[in-house]
Amino acid sequence: MAETKPGMRKPVFTKVDQLRPGTSGHTLTVKVVSSKMVLQKGRPDGPQMRQMRIAECLVGDETGMIVFTARNNQVDLAKPDSTIILRNAKIDMFKGSMRLAVDKWGRVEVSEPADFTVKEDNNLSLVEYELVNVVEE
Repeated sequence: MAETKPGMRKPVFTKVDQLRPGTSGHTLTVKVVSSKMVLQKGRPDGPQMRQMRIAECLVGDETGMIVFTARNNQVDLAKPDSTIILRNAKIDMFKGSMRLAVDKWGRVEVSEPADFTVKEDNNLSLVEYELVNVVEE
C-alpha cells in the first residue's frame, strides 16, 4: 500500500464584496488604486538598521474596494496601478471599519496587470461595524 502525500490545495480566489469582519484565509487578486505612507520609523541602534513602514493602500477589484494595510516589504509591492495577489489575507477591524492585512503567514506577490476596472463606488472600509454582545438565556 503506497502512502500518498497530500498535494498543495488549489487557492480559491474571493472577491472584495465577499469579505466580512473577523474572517481570514482569503486569497484575492486586486489592483492598487492609491497608496499613502502612514508610519515610517527607523531604529539605527541594532546591528542592522531595522525600519518599520506602514502604508494604507486602497485596493479593489470589479466588485468593490477596501483599505489594505501594507507593512514593511509589502509597501514596495503595493504601488499605485499595480496588480497584486494577496494570499492568506485576513480582515482586521480598525475604528469599526474593515482593513485587509497580510501577516507573516500570508504572502503578497505582484502579478501581471489584471483586465478588470475597480468598482470605486463600493468601498467596504467606509462601512462602520459595531460589536453587539448577544446574551443567551
